Amino acid sequence: MLAFWEYGYETTTIVDLTAAMGITAPSLYSAFGDKRQLFLEAMLYYAGNIDSLARVLACAPTAQEAIRAMLVTAVHGFTGTATPKGCLLASATASGSSASAEVRSAVSAVRQTITACVVARIEHDIAVGHLPATTDSTALGSLFIAIVQGLSVLARDAVPREQLLQIAEHAMAAWPCRQEAGID
Repeated sequence: MLAFWEYGYETTTIVDLTAAMGITAPSLYSAFGDKRQLFLEAMLYYAGNIDSLARVLACAPTAQEAIRAMLVTAVHGFTGTATPKGCLLASATASGSSASAEVRSAVSAVRQTITACVVARIEHDIAVGHLPATTDSTALGSLFIAIVQGLSVLARDAVPREQLLQIAEHAMAAWPCRQEAGID
């Protein structure tokens, strides 16, 4: 997983993978079939249990607090010292040749699932009156997923954690304000 995260899907070689895993190429092929399948399994491991993300989003008092926590958690994950900078989902398929269309599609599906969890939480807050009824849940959820992906790219560019946290906080200014919509 760390090799794909650091170098991307296409530029990570079998030699890189066998060295990282401490196994031989025949063992890798025997266990995973091919590089693509190994990447797909590594990506799912990285993405973790998406159900746990949905629970975290649901347990926050409001969607706004859930999204703020998601941004802060992402920044800390993207700038950790034990892993490559940025996000595996954002960086692994950045070069994107047609040879990795299935891989890009799988990464996209994971992002779409994460976005759906965020949108569902926003829709809940619209339904209970925490957000204006005119809030476009899909646009707002997609905005914050785009911000997460942008934070990942900036982390790979070695932007300091403190600056990324400031960006995340400024991004929260885009959150719909209940008072502006006449909601008390």
